[in-house]
Amino acid sequence: MTLRAVVRGVGHYLPERIVPNSEFEMLVETSDEWIRSRSGIERRHFAAEGQTTSDLATAAALAALANAGLAASDIDAIVLATSTADLTFPSAATMVQANLGMSHGFAFDLQAVCAGFVYALSTANGMILSGQARRVLVIGAETFSKLMDWADRGTCVLFGDGAGALVLEAQEMPGTPQDRGVLSTDLHSDGRFKDLLYVDGGVSTGVTGKLRMQGKEVFRHAVEKLAETAHAALDKAGLSGEDVDWIVPHQANIRIIEGTAKRMQVPMERVVVTVQDHGNTSAASIPLALSVGVARGQIKPGDLIVTEAIGGGLAWGAVVLRW
Repeated sequence: MTLRAVVRGVGHYLPERIVPNSEFEMLVETSDEWIRSRSGIERRHFAAEGQTTSDLATAAALAALANAGLAASDIDAIVLATSTADLTFPSAATMVQANLGMSHGFAFDLQAVCAGFVYALSTANGMILSGQARRVLVIGAETFSKLMDWADRGTCVLFGDGAGALVLEAQEMPGTPQDRGVLSTDLHSDGRFKDLLYVDGGVSTGVTGKLRMQGKEVFRHAVEKLAETAHAALDKAGLSGEDVDWIVPHQANIRIIEGTAKRMQVPMERVVVTVQDHGNTSAASIPLALSVGVARGQIKPGDLIVTEAIGGGLAWGAVVLRW
């Protein structure tokens, strides 16, 4: 028998405020048609004044726990993927821990920007396989609206706020590619590409800063690297693109999603797409899409899923799991 990190529950949370593309026409030279044609985005959610990343993460965590039929007392650890933590320190994960009334176990943030949730899943999987934890709450949560330059039409129209969460649980499986749970992970980074996507602020500058992106270059790297890492993760699991029921990609841009699916030779009918409703929610986008995919009835027990993402760093990777 083989120990696997199996998805026990899933949930998400979106702020109440919905921002359609038309709102940006008052800020920058753009239009609904321009945004849709270049990104596939139609609307996104923005956090309310005073609403923090840990607030969103807590709501998603509660939804995932309810879906799993578990309480916070059943969880051993929290891994929160975010680039927009409430404070420089302590971690937003410890704030979620407190919000859940959880005084045992441990909690920490993980920062890999848009690839954060893939990194967090891999980390949580490793903790379960090593015996460090039996149940891990893995969350992706962001309030990227707080990092936008509202005069930059190339970035401000792309991002949104939200949170998604999974409960991973240790379960014994036969040890075959048909097992439920995380079957393989594949992670990469290359710091030479820092200037393609970054925030021009932080501790060294004394200001929060704003998001800066070279969109064309990020796109070029994204399609190539996402397809490569997805294939590498499938190879590690002893599987191929033909075995995939659903690709659940980072929801950054419909063109990247379509380009990656084409390279993987997986039809778009087998890709969970939520970018039109959420925009790019960075580390929250994959768990959001997983939760929405389950709610829609797309993702069912036994389905083979590939998640893949790329973000600032550059950092990228993929996870293969069976639901």
